[in-house]
Amino acid sequence: MRKSRTSETQFRAASDQSLLVYLGEEIAFENHQRVLKLLRLLQSEPIDCIRNLHPAYSSLLIKFDALSLDHDELQSRLIPYLGGLDREPLPAPRQIEIPVCYGAEFGPDLKDVAEMHGMTAAQVIELHSSPIYVVYFLGFAPGFGYLGGLPEALASARLETPRAKVPQGSVGIGGNQTGIYPFSTPGGWRLIGRTPVAMFRRDANPMSLLQIGDHVRFRAISEKEFTDLAGR
Repeated sequence: MRKSRTSETQFRAASDQSLLVYLGEEIAFENHQRVLKLLRLLQSEPIDCIRNLHPAYSSLLIKFDALSLDHDELQSRLIPYLGGLDREPLPAPRQIEIPVCYGAEFGPDLKDVAEMHGMTAAQVIELHSSPIYVVYFLGFAPGFGYLGGLPEALASARLETPRAKVPQGSVGIGGNQTGIYPFSTPGGWRLIGRTPVAMFRRDANPMSLLQIGDHVRFRAISEKEFTDLAGR
């Protein structure tokens, strides 16, 4: 199929068995709400032969059985769903508070971020912990939520050389996003703090603490409170 457009929606073949549905041309809360609505509709009223759904900021990647369906047929079957988006309600988002110990060994890049933006470390902490962030999607590693809503004044380029090992629970800034590393992994985001809260729990259902559409707020805590919470 060729790239096509229907009203505000664009379709593009991503592979021989996947279709990208763009629900807006930019990263915006309203576009992500449309992604959530389409995701919910396809989960509640599944289309035969769809294998997986992968939401992102303003798009939904749909993987399907190419032996039973092609791109054009899938696009046609999606049209009624897209027509019902305005009528599809979304539940109230979950409100999640994440305690974070900022700076020192927990946030080795905090001072650098402050200097980059002409702020004090305290101002960076206050600014980072003020907004309510939205979990746009999960990726990179199980339980890693890409959080939108970072103040523009804190947007910071990734490290030129990624770290070989980022401690579990590290809170970082990468470009205009912020997020929490669920495991100890390599990573290039600038680390400004760390949380004692587990982002991925193998004995929980769902295993990821954060889910797409959640609202997240960070709360600054002391090293003692970090230690107390980590020991629970």
